[in-house]
Amino acid sequence: MTRLFCQDNPEILTLDATVVRTRPGALLLSRHPLYPGGGGQLPDRGVIRWQGGEAAVTGFCEEGGAVWIEVAGGIEVEGDVQVGVDPVFRQRMRELHTDLHVLNALVYRDFDGALVTGVQMNDDGTARIDFDLPDADNDRLRALEPELNDVIAQDLAVETSYVSMTAAHAEKGLLRSRSVAPPPSSEGLIRIVEIAGLDRQACGGTHLASTGASRPIRILKIENKGRSNRRVRIGLQGL
Repeated sequence: MTRLFCQDNPEILTLDATVVRTRPGALLLSRHPLYPGGGGQLPDRGVIRWQGGEAAVTGFCEEGGAVWIEVAGGIEVEGDVQVGVDPVFRQRMRELHTDLHVLNALVYRDFDGALVTGVQMNDDGTARIDFDLPDADNDRLRALEPELNDVIAQDLAVETSYVSMTAAHAEKGLLRSRSVAPPPSSEGLIRIVEIAGLDRQACGGTHLASTGASRPIRILKIENKGRSNRRVRIGLQGL
């Protein structure tokens, strides 16, 4: 995977770029601020503008480590363009992704290092995260909501760094998924997201600069999925 601009600069929502290659309905750009999706986070919504027109971003296609941006209307554009990210949608994804890290940290601490088995964020401001918790008391999971919102209100700094694959596997708790890990960058490095004093784990999405930039959340539902899986559904308050 190519290291994405949005991972290091999630607050920059507009970039000027040059079309490197084009084909009907898709562009390969010199740079862009869009997140193409992955790790349970939905791809960004956005728009490509050029002199005399614009087109909505409809999807992404990765080929050989390069991310093609798919656009509406089957257009072919050359030269200079401007790429813009939908700010409301990006903020919602950043909040949900950061809040899921907080919840993950609390479950990992209180439930003997339980690993994640699946994640999905939704455009309506809800999300779910699945844990390998065969003997968990669902009421104990629901009881995490006050502490979860307390952590959000503490406005803890969220920072990113990169470590080698060897270091990532050597540090206990850095890789939290039972089945998958974030793909390494082209330099062979794994991206680490750290919430000050609370959590440190590998992740590839976009996050807030601090927890206090999120709205409070609600734990909406706890579901038993199979013999060992517990699904926790959360939602941003006010949506």
